[in-house]
Amino acid sequence: MKNLTIIVHAGVQQALADSLRTLEQVEGFTFSHVEGHSHHSEEDPFLSARDKVVGYVPRARVDVLLADGDVDAVLASLVEQSHLSGQGVYWVTAVEAQGRL
Repeated sequence: MKNLTIIVHAGVQQALADSLRTLEQVEGFTFSHVEGHSHHSEEDPFLSARDKVVGYVPRARVDVLLADGDVDAVLASLVEQSHLSGQGVYWVTAVEAQGRL
């Protein structure tokens, strides 16, 4: 099992959610609101005037649990989405254990 973590600008959160819902490999996902702070933020062409004034970028983090064999297909599908191009970063980590409480 793998955890796919994606962080995108908050402005594309709904588009990312819509994309994830169309993928049969994705059974569910969780969004968290996060703030992006960086001295490189001023160079980001996607920053709004609001982002520049408040000094941070509103972002959304999504965590998706996937079977090992589904990660590449899900990533390939998301990379093809033009509305997500240049809007975020991702990483994949191994899940040691999972269950329900």
